[in-house]
Amino acid sequence: MKFRVERDVLADAVTWAARALPSRPPVPVLAGLLLEADPEGVLRLSSFDYEVSARVEVPAEVSDGGTVLVSGKLLADISRSLPGKPVDVSTDGSRVSLTCGASRFTLLTMPVDEYPTLPTMPEGTGAIAGDVFTHAVAQVTIAASRDETLPILTGVRMEIEGDVVTLLATDRYRLAMRTLPWRPSTPGVSTVALVRARTLSEVSKALGAAGDVNLALSTGGSTELIGFEAAGRRTTSLLVDGEYPKVRSLFPAESPTHAVVDTHALVEAVRRVALVAERNTPVRLGFTDGVVTLEAGQGEDAQASEAVECTLTGEEISIAFNPQFLLDGLGALTTPFARLSFTQAQKPAVISGQAEADGDDDETYRYLIMPVRLAG
Repeated sequence: MKFRVERDVLADAVTWAARALPSRPPVPVLAGLLLEADPEGVLRLSSFDYEVSARVEVPAEVSDGGTVLVSGKLLADISRSLPGKPVDVSTDGSRVSLTCGASRFTLLTMPVDEYPTLPTMPEGTGAIAGDVFTHAVAQVTIAASRDETLPILTGVRMEIEGDVVTLLATDRYRLAMRTLPWRPSTPGVSTVALVRARTLSEVSKALGAAGDVNLALSTGGSTELIGFEAAGRRTTSLLVDGEYPKVRSLFPAESPTHAVVDTHALVEAVRRVALVAERNTPVRLGFTDGVVTLEAGQGEDAQASEAVECTLTGEEISIAFNPQFLLDGLGALTTPFARLSFTQAQKPAVISGQAEADGDDDETYRYLIMPVRLAG
């Protein structure tokens, strides 16, 4: 095998493919990156850990076609450190030589015949605008659980109904839901998939800037897969197995009380007041007509309070939240105003965004947060 490729092209491709490398490979070959040089002028790089696969195609000047398997982490470290010149790669027996300007590296190869076959990309289901997809995933994955003992809750539930995709995630203390438009390949498509939040987050960040992201789903068979593809990059992931809890019903049908606050002002106030909040100590919010008062700390501890203007509709209410959970929800908004909707002080509140102080809230994104019960 012998080919030449631009340094930045190689570094980007290796970084993309290496993202699926397992930190503790169950078999040594899974630590490898598969390089396939096609005489047609294409270099393919692939990785696989039995759950997630990544593959990328880039242009290259291929003199001799061939396939080789090398240490993915080592190749990633080397490609990032190379000078900005073309990179020549060739094989010599059981070694791969990599030359870039005055830099030369020699890597040992791994047995290609022991490398598992990558899963086939499922048939295309539809396409989503990359920037919208990236933002929506970021808004929802903040609420996904990181507790691996509850694997179901580490996933994001993706509900596809016609030309609308709904993303849902919860860790039992908060729940995020985002609806977004997409272009299905088949009109009237209806399906559900549970995707690991970490995988979805990484993919959306890596592919979001590439324009449209093509989505491919394979459900109901022996192997349930989801695939994403954009700009010559593709990745597949096994779906999380299990029944996701019916969380949509947690959103209240109506909220008799709601407050509208400047998003930035409220975020900054919560951050300041939370400085005195010990670990797992809530921030208390008292809503009255015209102002919300934030307080943290009590008794012999350090204390803080701050007042922020707000517009209250309904009865006055006092409620307390985990400050980080509150900041996560407010930080996911892109609107100048935040609406906090309440039923009772002991019941979950819903955060949504508003473009104008006296307008309607935007229900494409809703973040439900459990209150913290206060002693006494």
